[in-house]
Amino acid sequence: MELFQAKDHYILQSGDKALWWSRRDGAVEVRPATDLLLAWNPICLGLAEGVIGKMQLHADLPLDLVLIRQKALVGKLPGGHEVYKITKIAVIPLSEDEPQDLELELCKKHHFGINKPEKISQSPDDSKFLLKTLSQIKSNVAVPIKKKVKENKEKERLEKRLLDELFKIFVDSDSFYYSLTYDLTNTVQRQCDTEKSGLPLWQRVDDRFFWNKHMIQEVPQVDFWVIPIVQGFVQVEELIVNYNEASDEERSSPDTPPHEVTCVDDIHPRFTVALISRRSRHRPGMRYKRRGVDKSGHVANYVETEQLIHVHNHTLSFVQARGSVPVFWSQAGYRYNPRPRLDKGEKETVPYFTAHFEEQLRIYKKQVIINLVDQTGREKLIGDAYLKQVLLFNNPSLTYVSFDFHEHCRGMKFENVQTLTDAISDIIMDMKWAWVDQAGVICQQQGIFRVNCMDCLDRTNVVQAAIARVVMEQQLKKLGVMPPEQPLPLKCYRMYQVMWANNGDTISRQYAGTAALKGDFTRTGERKLAGVMKDGVNSANRYYLNRFRDAYRQAVIDLMMGIPVTEDLYSIFTKEKEHEEKEKERQRGQQEQVSLLLQTYMQLLLPDDEKFHGGWALIDCDPSLIDATHKDVDVLLLLSNCAYYVAYYDDEADKVNQYQRLSLEGLEKIEIGPEPTLFGKPKFCCMRLHYRNGETSGYFHTLRALTRNPEDDGKGMQSKITLQKLWHCSLCPSPGQPLPVHWQRGAHHSFRHPGHQL
Repeated sequence: MELFQAKDHYILQSGDKALWWSRRDGAVEVRPATDLLLAWNPICLGLAEGVIGKMQLHADLPLDLVLIRQKALVGKLPGGHEVYKITKIAVIPLSEDEPQDLELELCKKHHFGINKPEKISQSPDDSKFLLKTLSQIKSNVAVPIKKKVKENKEKERLEKRLLDELFKIFVDSDSFYYSLTYDLTNTVQRQCDTEKSGLPLWQRVDDRFFWNKHMIQEVPQVDFWVIPIVQGFVQVEELIVNYNEASDEERSSPDTPPHEVTCVDDIHPRFTVALISRRSRHRPGMRYKRRGVDKSGHVANYVETEQLIHVHNHTLSFVQARGSVPVFWSQAGYRYNPRPRLDKGEKETVPYFTAHFEEQLRIYKKQVIINLVDQTGREKLIGDAYLKQVLLFNNPSLTYVSFDFHEHCRGMKFENVQTLTDAISDIIMDMKWAWVDQAGVICQQQGIFRVNCMDCLDRTNVVQAAIARVVMEQQLKKLGVMPPEQPLPLKCYRMYQVMWANNGDTISRQYAGTAALKGDFTRTGERKLAGVMKDGVNSANRYYLNRFRDAYRQAVIDLMMGIPVTEDLYSIFTKEKEHEEKEKERQRGQQEQVSLLLQTYMQLLLPDDEKFHGGWALIDCDPSLIDATHKDVDVLLLLSNCAYYVAYYDDEADKVNQYQRLSLEGLEKIEIGPEPTLFGKPKFCCMRLHYRNGETSGYFHTLRALTRNPEDDGKGMQSKITLQKLWHCSLCPSPGQPLPVHWQRGAHHSFRHPGHQL
């Protein structure tokens, strides 16, 4: 469709239909395409794919028209229905001001041989300075000039910040999808049950997932213009069941799977698998801004995920849901991994908990809760409150299953999730799935699994993928696509893992701002050190995003939903000016963050028979290998009771590319002191670990922690004492006895017990 700019209107035209948007008051009306002849000097700005709606980012700013600027075909669902992802949007202020460069694709009809659209030049009559009266000029002079300039700058800055967040919400997170012919908001089963089959698409949608409902309200309810948009994830793949084809890792990497699968002949069955996730528009928002339940019974991060299998004329659907624990709880997001707290008592929570599950049971009939929060530690408070509410609700259609994910999968053994799927296998089989063909409904799903952890992101995605795999294999065996005793072929399984990992990453970016923390297991089936390290980076990113960006993003999401913004966005600018204090606080938070990351994730890394004593985020300062002046943390040094680990982190690749496990028996000595230098004072305090490889000595690692101030001996001594407390002699009969250090200014220092010759 073509977008025109006239003196008083923006006009969106497709075929014989046109929408006219007033640039004065934002009013919209449907008019015949021929009325374009009545517009004052209409100029074609380019092509748009559809209307998302309109919104006002702030009371001080004009209304904006939001259009789909560019789309990408995701795939075709059963029946040939095309699904598109919104890849770019255009935001046009509905004011008399000139729009910014929209970068719309130019239509060949109006822009033959032209690279950029023309802009309308205002007539002299429209020049505001000629229309001002003497009294207006006097009043303007009376206003302090500096104050007006400051207000304008703040307004421009706020508009730019909010627009940036709006673009990022639509573009960076791969979040928004639509179809012109398929109802993405409803499952296959609900589509069969609905009595609205004869109505237009936008009138058949599930209201929970109609994300642009508020933005489109003032658009005339004409079927052609209203496009229901969902936030979530969609991926469609065609797979071939071929047990003779070996997995080619070079040609079919899990990270970059092929989009086209070819088969030499037709003896191998094919099937289409689609994954559709729909995020609820109720209680939307960012991780630390939206937790738990609200007073309408809606919960944060509620996502319904449907897995579709299509073989010939048969379509099979299996649905699961995730959502925050439906009690009133929160986390003050100003520290890394803040402690959760309950905001209302047990009795106060009951009616809202009841409202949530009454709606769930009305929609899904039965529900099986799978609660993955830790049954010890800081998460126990939320898990206990959840269980108490379930017991008070006391509904036979609600089943509660608790599975301490971190306890069962300790040591990165995420394959232990099979313990859960085995335990609930009877429930999975009893729940069944939806099954339809050309003749109609063959079978219906009886209830759903409602899976949650604290954030309903990482652990939740691993468990949902495991349950969905069990169901998919049963479905394919029922259809005769898979042999009864065979697992899914490796190549199919790899693609399946990639789809669920992509699903987890996308949902995580929408709620927390970063990819899922355990995506490497979902993607490959193996938990590796590289994945643990990437988790650390993502956790750090979540902490940063919450501190500095979530307020603006939450405001934009609320405005999209028509929810009043309670936070004074202008006041955030004032807070941002306190840069020095925030920087100091950031550094303190970074130290806490590194400590928690090392403790949390290295406990997962170490085997059960090794005891974790501590770790350091360090910098490799071996001058023979790298530039010793760089400041990025690129080494993790981890200590257990019998070994130490040196893991090298590649910041550009965002992963650990290699690591070494070295026995303490091979450690010869540890030297700590200022770096050797011929000129000037040493800048860094370094540590050198000498070890032997087999019977050969002379190997070492050279590492440093922080920039050393030579005039501040106290800090250097504190660093030495900290290391002394954590390193222990492996040859000492009493474990835990620290190694003494003989400190000499300007020299390296060895950690070892007298008489113990390593």
